[in-house]
Amino acid sequence: MIAQIGQKAPNLGVSKWVQGMPTNFDQEKDHIVLVEVFQVNCPGCFLYGIPEAINIYQKYHSEGVTVLGIATAFEDFDKNTVENLELLAKTGETIGETKKALSQYGRAVDGSKIPYKIPFPLGMDLLTKETGVVSNEKVTDFIKSQLPDFDSQPEDYKSQIIQRVKDYFKSKEYSAYTFDTFSLRGTPSTILVDRKGILRDVSFGQTGHIEQMIQELLNE
Repeated sequence: MIAQIGQKAPNLGVSKWVQGMPTNFDQEKDHIVLVEVFQVNCPGCFLYGIPEAINIYQKYHSEGVTVLGIATAFEDFDKNTVENLELLAKTGETIGETKKALSQYGRAVDGSKIPYKIPFPLGMDLLTKETGVVSNEKVTDFIKSQLPDFDSQPEDYKSQIIQRVKDYFKSKEYSAYTFDTFSLRGTPSTILVDRKGILRDVSFGQTGHIEQMIQELLNE
């Protein structure tokens, strides 16, 4: 099932919660839920995405806003692992490009640790080893989530897009359930669900509009 804005949000796929109590959208009734989706080996996630999520948590947690962190993997599968997420949660230790960037920007503590404590639950996306077989339904769902007007495009263009998406899926070592279900385009990304469990927003990168949307949802 591919998530759609304005519809009930499907539950997150989590293989393991490494910090905090296990939870999901269907367990957060009457709460607004913000999910920060990141990769352990993602400098922008730790310089911008996660600090923004921490700010939201600190400002609105007492008003009924739940913030969750989901570590995913769509690349660098040797680094974006549950073991490295556990290391981060327990010690603040970073790895790879994240470690380099924090050090470069003078943000690292003791040379490699994040300069803040992540106060909300952290879980690992549900990764499934790819078999190399890609169904037409999976290809179509992915394309339509990215290009809503796909059906109206010229046939030659549609054929090219279909082949590119098939090649993309075949090149992936793993599929990440949450990343794929919410048609995310990269990390950091945010998923915002209202008190009724309806998906209200999915965003990629640093957009700056999430806090305003949360304020509006609190006033509904």
